[in-house]
Amino acid sequence: MKALCWHGKLDVRVDNVPDPKILNPRDAILKITTTAICGSDLHLYDGFIPTMEAGDILGHEFMGEVVEIGSEVKNLKKGDRVVVPFTIACGNCFFCKRDLWSCCDNSNPNAWMLEKAYGYSGSGLFGFSHMMGGYAGGQAEYVRVPFADTGPLKIPDGLPDEKVVFLTDIFPTGYMAAENCNIQPGDTVAVWGCGPVGQFAIRSAYMLGASRVFAIDSVPERLKLAEAGKATGINMDQVDSIFDALKELTGGRGPDACIDAVGLEAHGMSFDALYDDAKAAVYLATDKAHALRQAIQCCRKGGTVSIPGVYGGLVDKFPMGAAFGKGLTLKMGQTNCHKYLAPLLERIQKGDIDPSFIITHQFNLSDAVEGYRIFKKKQDNCIKVILKPN
Repeated sequence: MKALCWHGKLDVRVDNVPDPKILNPRDAILKITTTAICGSDLHLYDGFIPTMEAGDILGHEFMGEVVEIGSEVKNLKKGDRVVVPFTIACGNCFFCKRDLWSCCDNSNPNAWMLEKAYGYSGSGLFGFSHMMGGYAGGQAEYVRVPFADTGPLKIPDGLPDEKVVFLTDIFPTGYMAAENCNIQPGDTVAVWGCGPVGQFAIRSAYMLGASRVFAIDSVPERLKLAEAGKATGINMDQVDSIFDALKELTGGRGPDACIDAVGLEAHGMSFDALYDDAKAAVYLATDKAHALRQAIQCCRKGGTVSIPGVYGGLVDKFPMGAAFGKGLTLKMGQTNCHKYLAPLLERIQKGDIDPSFIITHQFNLSDAVEGYRIFKKKQDNCIKVILKPN
């Protein structure tokens, strides 16, 4: 089969690779109908995530048709059309039973790698390095789905892929980010980063009762899309101070909640952002935390900072004093995707949201390299790329 494979920093290729096989009686094999390039994939593309190996198949946002099932998979049958959560979970451990699916104890065969770095390991992830399990991803014609009796959600007829494929990651991720803010009626929320996750966080914040959402970015087309979702756009390149702008917009109090939807590759021209760039260039730092520092600084006293943006290592110059002094609540983590699949599918069916609004580009799998290039460089007004492997 054909698959999009990682070969090094800024080097991905469409290769011919062996077809996946059933390895465990709880496995299923999917024929991919739609997959997507995620902002998290760019962290791999840019070389920020360790333990990648040449030939690794990328992709964790995908859906498709069940073509083969293991003997213990009773909830699926051949021909079922399913979406698959990007976090891989067993369904039986302490964490899965508490809806902490991304903390699953049994789905990462390389848990020892993360235990050395983090103390404990989270769940395995599709297509996201060997320290996350070494699982082949779904930017391919076919994929093996472990624990298929637990993860995949069947999609009713009549819903096109484009409306439901983002249940695999970015819609639940944006929704959980907003949910973590504990939004109360009348609250204001500021979102750093108007990429795909930020866009879903904005719309989710309104669904959960926010009165006003501020969207912070420097890319005009992203700000325009955020404003189409009722957000108040703030172009970070056109204001002297994000802090002062948000303070003025909130009557001097600051936002009730702040969402960092940027993560470890934040950009900026402030001293701390340039400091991050310099340290990362000589491998003295792993994560560029400019957006996170700003969110902590701007959040009102007693407020919440929600962090869906991916961080992978150590953050320098973390403003712990501000977080402590203001009594902030910080909530973060990989998305407990399984928890949100059915409720968010229901919202799509009810017409509360049409997630396909985020799609700007579609490519065949054979053109995936060009998709990565355009997405990385934010060319041609690109916000979200989907791929059609078959």
